Amino acid sequence: MKILLYLWYVAVSTLAFMTVAKSTLPDEFKQNFIEEQVKKGYTKQQIESFLKPAKKNKIVIDAIQRQWESKPWFEYYPIFLTSNRIKAGVEFWKKHRENLAKAEKKFQVNPEVIVSIIGVETFFGKNMGSFNVRNALFSLGFHYPPRGKFFSSELGYLMDLIQKENLNPDTLKGSFAGAIGYGQFIPSSYVHYAVDFNGDGKRDLTNVVDAIGSVANYFKNHGWQYQQPVAFPAKVKGEQKKLKSLLWGKSPPSTSLEEWQMVGVEPKTGIKLHPREKAVFFQLAYKNKVEYWVGLKNFYVITRYNHSQLYAMAVFLLSQKIKDAYEKS
Repeated sequence: MKILLYLWYVAVSTLAFMTVAKSTLPDEFKQNFIEEQVKKGYTKQQIESFLKPAKKNKIVIDAIQRQWESKPWFEYYPIFLTSNRIKAGVEFWKKHRENLAKAEKKFQVNPEVIVSIIGVETFFGKNMGSFNVRNALFSLGFHYPPRGKFFSSELGYLMDLIQKENLNPDTLKGSFAGAIGYGQFIPSSYVHYAVDFNGDGKRDLTNVVDAIGSVANYFKNHGWQYQQPVAFPAKVKGEQKKLKSLLWGKSPPSTSLEEWQMVGVEPKTGIKLHPREKAVFFQLAYKNKVEYWVGLKNFYVITRYNHSQLYAMAVFLLSQKIKDAYEKS
């Protein structure tokens, strides 16, 4: 009986502690945010003025807990690999042919990849988000502990953006995660990789020309290899258990194709690849089968935009379908 009472006491005490801790987290995150912004040179008055209008949005917190990337591949890819999105991609490419060619030449990034990113992110500008960006980042940074550190940092970058780019935080709209514009750049990416590609003296990612240049600049800075392959289906030999142990996590490619071949993994392609080229090995789950792939350096670069391998595959496959349709049109 004493043991039961003790366990009950521990459980109640733990719950009470967690409740108190949870209630103090917003204040802790806010204090850390203020300290970091002061280090950048802001006054406390400026910081308080920036935070005062922000409001917690429960819809934002609910949304981040049910993201598409948690779905299996067979449920994920039909969202993006549609005839409507391919058709819209071809139209977008034709409409912005000159600026895509300019971005390709300047940044050495394949135009189909730029088009595909914008297609996956916002359906070519149709769905750029309806959430107030400051409110979204305030909600996730101060009221969502699992990602509080990351999103409070992004809130800080938003404050930087507003100062540097003369943006209006009251009217700036984006995704539930605070991503902005055609290419859905989070504020830190906006600060570091956005470019003034139309020459009007400002970086505006809700402007399609600036967005095209900025996506290309992002890929260039993350190591895109121009006109090089991205990924191939793989033929495999060996036990399923062993193959599963070799599946890619999140690290950069570090195993060469010849090393993969030694353990029974080989890309199915008619293109001759250098045996020392580094690659990752991953699988795509369908309802009744599993498909194996190898991803090269460019595949990894796509995952720098979004760390999900499902996302990278959707971008890659959509880019190929749009390119094929564009060349035939």
